[in-house]
Amino acid sequence: LSAETHVKMQSKLERIPEGNGPHSVGCTDLMTGPGTQGSFLRLFYPSQNDTSCENTIWIPRKEYYYGLSDFLNVCRTVGKFLLSCYVGRVTCPAKWDAAFKPGERYPVVIFSHGIGAFRTLYSAICIEIASWGFIVASVEHRDQSASATYYYKEKPSSKGAAAEFQEEWIYYRKPKASEDASFRRQQVQQRAVECIRALDLLLDINSGRRIENLLPMSFDWAPVKDAIDTHRVAVMGHSFGAATAIETLSQDARFKCGVALDAWMMPLRDEVYARVHQPLLFINSEKFQWESNVLEMKKLVLANRETKIITIKGAVHQSFADFTFLAGTIVGKIFKLKGEIDPKVSIDVSNKASLAFLGKHLGLQKGFHQWDPLLEGEGPNVIPGTNIELPN
Repeated sequence: LSAETHVKMQSKLERIPEGNGPHSVGCTDLMTGPGTQGSFLRLFYPSQNDTSCENTIWIPRKEYYYGLSDFLNVCRTVGKFLLSCYVGRVTCPAKWDAAFKPGERYPVVIFSHGIGAFRTLYSAICIEIASWGFIVASVEHRDQSASATYYYKEKPSSKGAAAEFQEEWIYYRKPKASEDASFRRQQVQQRAVECIRALDLLLDINSGRRIENLLPMSFDWAPVKDAIDTHRVAVMGHSFGAATAIETLSQDARFKCGVALDAWMMPLRDEVYARVHQPLLFINSEKFQWESNVLEMKKLVLANRETKIITIKGAVHQSFADFTFLAGTIVGKIFKLKGEIDPKVSIDVSNKASLAFLGKHLGLQKGFHQWDPLLEGEGPNVIPGTNIELPN
């Protein structure tokens, strides 16, 4: 396909929506070592309005197509061809490597992706949050739950020679039925450690510590020094990432609150709940949840009067990820990427509720209280609590 044809296809496709907040949004990638013990994240941040910067490529490497193909049980050659034709030139509306906008201290949100995803697939949410004056770090997990990810491994070299590194890819691993619960519990603990490590890394940058980015990026980190509000930190995630957010809250009190999007609760041990003292907002889709899963959420609601559950009418599990904007109506319905609600309406409800909750529990004076009614389940597209019938 020619570039011109690709552009025409892109213009016909739905696009990942722009942020609605007052800030332009920039985007860069950061990987630190050593190996899998380092961090890998995509950073979304308030940027200077530089029109010379390009929009960010949504899926940056062909290996991610291989990973998605494996995850979907599709032949890699076929999967890569279809995905590259369909979304190969998709960009997201954040300016790649745009200059950071100094002048204020920004709160931080660490974002955790779901199973089979990776750091770029929730760009719509991350861009929206960043556009309202947050630094958002979307972590790419290396616990074999991402469809694909990679790190740099040091090559064996002769004594005295400069260290050389090679890429090592990690693809999704489907656990055997017999090990599912124990494997997922190990993963959620590793994921929480990776979220905490991402926060540590940002705080190091904030304190002026020089960091080595293993990726060939031109982003200038110097203006980020003293630009983070270290007392206003939250964690957020979707599905397995929502469980990760809860596990992270249980391990680190620096995270003041959390947002759990259509949480999958199975990976969490009961004892985790007793260690979660921060407020938590569960935003569920109408079509995904089930009784035993919601009953686990209710344990946290009963323990903290500030913890809430709301449900978005007509939404499906994938209403929170970017694919919901890019799939046509037929493909969207077949693969359950779209619900009965317009994807932009659904994500708007989710984002406004998230901002209202973050504003309230991080003590921000940014006008987010205008969306407080959503937190009580008030509005045409939301209900309080759950649509699932629960035992009395």
